[in-house]
Amino acid sequence: MEIYLKLFEVLFPVFFIVGIGYFIGRKNKNFDTSFITDYSANFGAPALFIFAITSSGVKFDIFAEYFIYSIIALTSFAIVGIIFLLAMKKDYIRELPPFFLPNTGNMGIPICLFAYGSLGMGVAAAISSLVVLLHFTLNIFLASKKMDVNIILKSPSTYAVIISVAFLYYDLEMPKFVINSVMLLGYAMIVLILMSLGISLTQLKVFSIKSSIISSIGRVIIGPLIGILLIKIFNLTGYAAGVLLIQSSMPSAILTYLIASMYSPKKIVDNISSMIVVSTLMSLITVPIVVFLSLKFFS
Repeated sequence: MEIYLKLFEVLFPVFFIVGIGYFIGRKNKNFDTSFITDYSANFGAPALFIFAITSSGVKFDIFAEYFIYSIIALTSFAIVGIIFLLAMKKDYIRELPPFFLPNTGNMGIPICLFAYGSLGMGVAAAISSLVVLLHFTLNIFLASKKMDVNIILKSPSTYAVIISVAFLYYDLEMPKFVINSVMLLGYAMIVLILMSLGISLTQLKVFSIKSSIISSIGRVIIGPLIGILLIKIFNLTGYAAGVLLIQSSMPSAILTYLIASMYSPKKIVDNISSMIVVSTLMSLITVPIVVFLSLKFFS
């Protein structure tokens, strides 16, 4: 009974805030979330990385170890995505991002925080930092089929990760006033972005339900299976293994839609939109199962 109570405590706050966003989106069909996107990209995400990495108590070796595991996991997700897209005869370049870039930041970090505390948030940030960096590098390259280094250099998250990892590596203590500031900015982003996820579910559309379900299976079902496989291969244990499994189960990131809308043709954008909606809805069933297994076997 205790594990079911813990599961409820972990998932209820996340889904409740998403539900508030959905309610707002239903009441106002034209609700503009651009402020949330701008705030998250320029202030919220960098602040959350600094706070999660430098104040969680996670050690550099654990951070680096799971950063490497996340590289392996994301590469595996990408291979699965290419196989799915080739089988469905779709654009395996432009439609690949929602397969290998899960929603590890907006949805994954808060779930890992509630499940495993600050240490879980630190490992979740290690995984999410790679995902965010790939959003502003490989994701843009795939969406536009060209690489723009300036985007990387202009991204605040890039410098936030570098600074945070440097503090972690040299075992430096971040000043208290900085920790307090990034904590407020980061937690505010979690609330806003979860609400934005709910709002997006009322605005994004599903254009092909059959192909979207097939694609979403590659994200929310095969994703955690890859996570389990990595845990077995590398003999991982404890809370960090649970975090890896939870992060592997996240649905497609909304940021893949935003970047696709800037760089890809409308047909591609519609397909990505469909996959985000369907994978997110499917995750309402799959994520609780994965979190339950993580809490049960990786405490």
